[in-house]
Amino acid sequence: MVSSYVGENKEFARQYLNGELEVELTPQGTLAERIRAGGAGVPAFYTPTGFGTPIHKGGVPIKYGSKNEEVLIKSLPKEHRVFNGRHYILEEAITADYALIKAWKADKYGNLVFRKTARNFNVPMGKAAKVTIAEVEEIASADEFEPEHIHLPCVYVHRVIKGARYEKRIEKRTVQSQGGSSADEKSMSLQERIIRRAALEFKDGMYVNLGIGIPVLASNYIPKGIKVTIQSENGALGVGPYPVKGEEDADLINAGKETVTLLPQGSYFSSDESFAMIRGGHIDITMLGGMQVSQHGDLANWMIPGKMVKGMGGAMDLVSSGGGTKVIVTMEHTTKDGGHKILENCSYPITGKNCVPPDHHRDGCL
Repeated sequence: MVSSYVGENKEFARQYLNGELEVELTPQGTLAERIRAGGAGVPAFYTPTGFGTPIHKGGVPIKYGSKNEEVLIKSLPKEHRVFNGRHYILEEAITADYALIKAWKADKYGNLVFRKTARNFNVPMGKAAKVTIAEVEEIASADEFEPEHIHLPCVYVHRVIKGARYEKRIEKRTVQSQGGSSADEKSMSLQERIIRRAALEFKDGMYVNLGIGIPVLASNYIPKGIKVTIQSENGALGVGPYPVKGEEDADLINAGKETVTLLPQGSYFSSDESFAMIRGGHIDITMLGGMQVSQHGDLANWMIPGKMVKGMGGAMDLVSSGGGTKVIVTMEHTTKDGGHKILENCSYPITGKNCVPPDHHRDGCL
């Protein structure tokens, strides 16, 4: 299995750590681009994402022995080159025999339309398979779609199935409290000082990406008179507050799978487009959590070998983006048992090399 994020999937993590499943962990933006490249007939490409990390140098466990006593298969090192003074690694494209994707509507020709943030990986994956099978909620009339509104043209789609008995589940139903803030905010009050400090980095007109967990709460503390546009790597720009109760939408979520809203200037797009924004340096600030930060500005936040695996998700892409994107890490300085999180060198596999600015090593906002 090729995956970028295990997250809260305990069964996935159990199978991986117990050697029942072979998993190639890859950064989410790299995964999206590998799929896009496969569909476009490009065999490989260079990316800055992952340079200097175990993704580049190799050694990431792909298959553990029973009870994770030993690593049976490890990832191999990747080719490295320098272009215009910047380091890049080589990634190979991904194609598939079959792609099973989910769309909102199809017409009788197989043209597909997706709803809100449900576009994500469906669009690039639909282009990268020999046979693409799309499950849809509705079959549209022949002339219902305007040509410019089609998200995936019929040339990529080989079969269409109208779903008969499926449920659109909301994994993390998050709504506003009566005061207009997140229903989960009270439980996060211990980190309020960190979040308030981090929010002071926002400047008017910025485009920002807020990571899963603590960083998301920074949107509650944007200084008055400051307007920022929040990007979510699952395919939304202009993310608004949590919805009021009763207005949640299963097709409008953020990268943490929480229900959200979209502001009037907002837009939706697929995951490969989202990470093109990030990789291309079009995001001014990225804010994410961390487990360790080194004196050199290295960040570790995705894995404790043999014990815990979250996957890097989009974090490696976010901290490797060009164009002067500022990386802010929001974390407490010590672990629950009093251990240090700011170290001479990270002891966990790193997410990014020299990516955290040294002037932010204070107040829990790094």
